Amino acid sequence: MSHTLQDKRPAVAEPGGSLSHARMPRWAPLAIAVGSLALGWLISLTAGLDSKIQWCLISALIFVAGTYLITAKVEGSRQGKNHVATSLVWVCFILAVIPLLSLAWTTISKGASVVDGYFLTHSMSGLLDTDKGGGVYHALLGTIEQVAIATLIATPIGLLTAVYLVEYGRGKLARAVTFFVDVMTGIPSIVAGLFVLSTWNLMLGFGFSGFAGALALSILMMPVVVRSTEEMLKLVPNELREASLALGVPQWRTILKVVLPTAIGGITTGVMLAVARITGETAPILLLVFGTKLINPNPFDGAQSSLPLYVYQQYAVGTDASVERAWGAALVLIAFVMILNLVARGIARWKAPKTGR
Repeated sequence: MSHTLQDKRPAVAEPGGSLSHARMPRWAPLAIAVGSLALGWLISLTAGLDSKIQWCLISALIFVAGTYLITAKVEGSRQGKNHVATSLVWVCFILAVIPLLSLAWTTISKGASVVDGYFLTHSMSGLLDTDKGGGVYHALLGTIEQVAIATLIATPIGLLTAVYLVEYGRGKLARAVTFFVDVMTGIPSIVAGLFVLSTWNLMLGFGFSGFAGALALSILMMPVVVRSTEEMLKLVPNELREASLALGVPQWRTILKVVLPTAIGGITTGVMLAVARITGETAPILLLVFGTKLINPNPFDGAQSSLPLYVYQQYAVGTDASVERAWGAALVLIAFVMILNLVARGIARWKAPKTGR
């Protein structure tokens, strides 16, 4: 019985000959981080560095080096390298989160005082850009309509293209489609706007409208939807397809009932990434939608406004009132994208295949 209660962990021989299992305490990473911040602040103060970014970078380097040295001393070089890799992951994560938090905090602090019921339900009709008051309703309505139309155009085309490339695509045609999708992924937004301007407006004779802007936004959205959907479909195990086909289910029904529901979460996320990209575009909207201070609920006739265009125009005026409206519109734009993502995640979770009993 005494043998069964013995510690089964591998023992490490110390130089003195005794066996022990050295481990860093759980609070060690936090202590090293605090010490790195203090030492980084001391070095920055001694060197006369006033930038907080420099202080953070110095502290991060000290943290990684200190983690390796201390862990290697206590647990050995192998565990030291492991802790260094973990520390690098945490440092990169923090460096990525800090700009996001700074952006969110700045936008909220400067825009929250402007956003209220009046701001969301009134336009700039009858007001100069230098006047106080006014709202963002006309721009919010234009953004909702333009993004909705672009999504309705781009999502089915992108989804069906991805299904073709993964499930059916073979040979030169599939390679050509993949090549052009890759090319379209990197085109500037102004090029999409110029293309629609030269065809829809100049060649076909249509005027400024929200629909013209939505056409340009759909061009920017399609390759993102294709690429993200293609990768999600590739992650679906082939065993699911083979099991469905073995039961005599046609391939189109297998795709519709097995493949797509399995990948619906990733597909929805990819679509929302594409929506988030086009929601903040200004150049094609400036060319094709033109902008207006009036409320225009018809996206197929007449100029409209949008949130990114409204932010650009108000900030360009440069007065205190217009800059406040610009920050308020930026906050509304961020909230709009966040709400869309939350709704999309809810739909994806609702439609995802249920596991378990």
